[in-house]
Amino acid sequence: GRSALTATFLLVSVSVPAYLAIKGMCVFENKNEIEQLILAEFGAASLLISAGALLGRIKMYQYLILGLLFIPFYMLNEIIVINDYFHFIGKVADTGGSIVIHAFGAIFGISAAVFLTTKEHIETPIMSDATTDKYSLLGSMALWVFWPSFCAALVPVDTIPVTVVNVFLALCGSTLATYITSVLIRGKINAADIANAALAGGVAIGATCDFATHFQAIVIGLLAGIISTTGFAVLQKKQEKFHKIVDSCGVSNLHGIPGVFGGLSAIFVINNLDAASQIKGILITVGLAIVAGLFTGKIIS
Repeated sequence: GRSALTATFLLVSVSVPAYLAIKGMCVFENKNEIEQLILAEFGAASLLISAGALLGRIKMYQYLILGLLFIPFYMLNEIIVINDYFHFIGKVADTGGSIVIHAFGAIFGISAAVFLTTKEHIETPIMSDATTDKYSLLGSMALWVFWPSFCAALVPVDTIPVTVVNVFLALCGSTLATYITSVLIRGKINAADIANAALAGGVAIGATCDFATHFQAIVIGLLAGIISTTGFAVLQKKQEKFHKIVDSCGVSNLHGIPGVFGGLSAIFVINNLDAASQIKGILITVGLAIVAGLFTGKIIS
């Protein structure tokens, strides 16, 4: 726990300056000071998601290397998918980062773990107790409360109210779905499910948070909660066995799959959105995250 907290401080402290330094080279589109900082914080959030797949298994200086290698790849994906820098994708809807923040970070981390997971790691069980569960739930509650401000940070002022309400409704939906799905699959409520999958609505609504109706937002949250809880309860062990990794924080089932689901849901929610562009944005994000993650994992190992 202490090493994870220390790593988090280090990752944020290396990623935010790195993002701003690269932006300062004038290669990318310049924004105002606060917008630049918010975009850097989005990059840091994606990095923390990525590190969630590796927590507890690499040394402190390796977290620094992870941050320095992650940010340029994250920014490359950002300008390709969101800014359409090379003019071959088109308009991609991803206001709150379902695709470029959540899915990219999760898939990058899973890919890096391929080269950073040993046989000893696989054989060592990840344990929790009443104390660690409480801290996890407290952290999740903080995320739950502040998630709307994350999604609404860069939307036009007149769309902030609907964005905030939509995110809260999606989180309500995923929380209820997590409880019901957890009980149906496991036979009882699981604290780890609530601490994780309850947030899946926030991940999935990101792509459409400023466009969805309130009804659509809660439906997206409900479906994301079902997908995420099923992932944690049924798929995670199979995923780890298939990839021969350990996903410490279950990022594939909280951020990866719900992120892709959120990106796809935009096709059905946003009028006149080009489905081909949206799908291309998702596929490029997934492909780049896999390649960049494998490269970074190999370098760090």
